Amino acid sequence: QVQLVESGGGLVQAGGSLRLSCAASGRSFGTYAMGWFRQAPGKEREFVTAIRWSNGATYYADSVKGRFTISGDNAKNTVYLQMSSLKPEDTAVYYCAACRTWRPNLMRDDYDYWGQGTQVTVSS
Repeated sequence: QVQLVESGGGLVQAGGSLRLSCAASGRSFGTYAMGWFRQAPGKEREFVTAIRWSNGATYYADSVKGRFTISGDNAKNTVYLQMSSLKPEDTAVYYCAACRTWRPNLMRDDYDYWGQGTQVTVSS
């Protein structure tokens, strides 16, 4: 069984930074891409960012461009999310996700595996 485990969430003041980590564990497998989604109270889950391992391409939601950075290590099935200049509207549960095969659009939430989520709260 494959598990994705996120860490690094917490409470931060507006303008601050946080770094989330996500590591895959369980039976050995390779991932095609990994990404981050988030869900704020009363809202639908939304795409944040993703990385395609084959060519290193990264994708960002407009709301986080220039403030968030995704990085990772394909060999270790590990992905990071560096969040800077955080805003109260970034408050949400952040989920790590991974897909095993090719996806035309990594902004869709049809990933194969999901983490349990980590809370990020940004105070004003």
